[in-house]
Amino acid sequence: MSDPKLFPRIGVSACVWRDGKVLLVERGKDPWKGKWSLPGGGLEFGETVRDAAARELAEETGVTADLVRLVDVDDAVMRDETGRAIAHYSIVCFTGYWRSGEPEARDDATNVQWAERASLDGLDMTPGTADYIRQAWQLLTS
Repeated sequence: MSDPKLFPRIGVSACVWRDGKVLLVERGKDPWKGKWSLPGGGLEFGETVRDAAARELAEETGVTADLVRLVDVDDAVMRDETGRAIAHYSIVCFTGYWRSGEPEARDDATNVQWAERASLDGLDMTPGTADYIRQAWQLLTS
């Protein structure tokens, strides 16, 4: 039985491409502090998920992009040692192309980089991020 005080939260992420490279941020906060991920964060009341992804991208990196495609919606459920859900995020991922701004680590990010697709498996990334990136690339290039 679920706790009536707990409820899923909506998160967003932006998979942004420039010259065949994807923009990644190193997370500065838990969960997954120190791991590479896509820029993103939480949806605010009254905001569309696409607008939230663009806002979070700008807040974390200073970059703007044309977020032209929905990649996927995924769930991140954190559980305690007994298996009880203690946090639940439904994450909506968009992809598109860089429009302006040179990336710099801001807000929740401690570092940023434009990463080659071939280097993804060598990076310490948050769960599912490499799959999102590969899926986004296929959507944009097919």
